[in-house]
Amino acid sequence: MATYIMLSHYTQQGVQKVKDSPKRVVAARKAFKSLGVDLKAWYALMGRYDTLAIIEAPDAETAGRAALALASLGNVSTETIRAFTEDEFKKLVAGLP
Repeated sequence: MATYIMLSHYTQQGVQKVKDSPKRVVAARKAFKSLGVDLKAWYALMGRYDTLAIIEAPDAETAGRAALALASLGNVSTETIRAFTEDEFKKLVAGLP
């Protein structure tokens, strides 16, 4: 499973319903699981982004589907980034010419 960092910003709708966020995280975990994605960790942030989720998915298409499913609810907009473990990075570097 590949690791992805999913950063999000609350939309106006999300801010207006911010008290529902804890329930939405639980619902997202279940929805992600049904898509084959594991929500490993979730954080509320201060600064440029409002939340950070660490997810594992079998491929980029599955991670993208999860991000779109989440964003389609209208409470957040997302930015998803592939993250490489130290071992994965070593393999990438070892394959350089």
